[in-house]
Amino acid sequence: MSYRIALVDDHALFRMGLRGLLEHSLDCEIVAEAASGEEFLALLPSLEADLVFMDFSMGGIDGAQTTERALSERPEMKIITLSMFGEESYYSRMVKAGARGFLLKDSAIDEVIEAIEVVANGGNYFSAQLLQSISRNLHSQPDQNEELLSEREREIVVGICRGLSNQEIADELFISKRTVDKHRANILEKSGCKNGAALVVYAIRNGIVDL
Repeated sequence: MSYRIALVDDHALFRMGLRGLLEHSLDCEIVAEAASGEEFLALLPSLEADLVFMDFSMGGIDGAQTTERALSERPEMKIITLSMFGEESYYSRMVKAGARGFLLKDSAIDEVIEAIEVVANGGNYFSAQLLQSISRNLHSQPDQNEELLSEREREIVVGICRGLSNQEIADELFISKRTVDKHRANILEKSGCKNGAALVVYAIRNGIVDL
């Protein structure tokens, strides 16, 4: 499968390096580059990209603000966050903004490719290092509404955390995709999460998944 990818980062050398690695390691086309959130938003009306790699820390509007504005115009767009830092304040803002994945900039290219494949197929991806950080920081802060999830809903949450699509979850649980779609909508409502990435954090906080 070939991917159309946009790179948003205020460091030209980093964009150049990531572009070279992706083009060498993956069947992809880098369709656009931007050095700031403002520059990326200006490209948005004519941008045809399957995935966007979005730096968090940029001059002007940051990655979270850029992501939120971009998704308000193009809700189907899939954004993966890139950051040098794994602090909760960074990934929580990007999750709330609607990002589908979060990679640290020192991730190996194999992990970058895995993130692309998971997110492109409708899943959510957090780097292994980041998941461990989330677990340490959040596992001791359970939500009060976790007990509202049924056993089946918890099984579906686990599937979402594994990066499975609704169809793949349905196949594993021997139920229809339509049933998974309904359960997923109910889970989002009960948990107060906006998207699958937020559900990953919710699941770790409540001990639904173990790392």
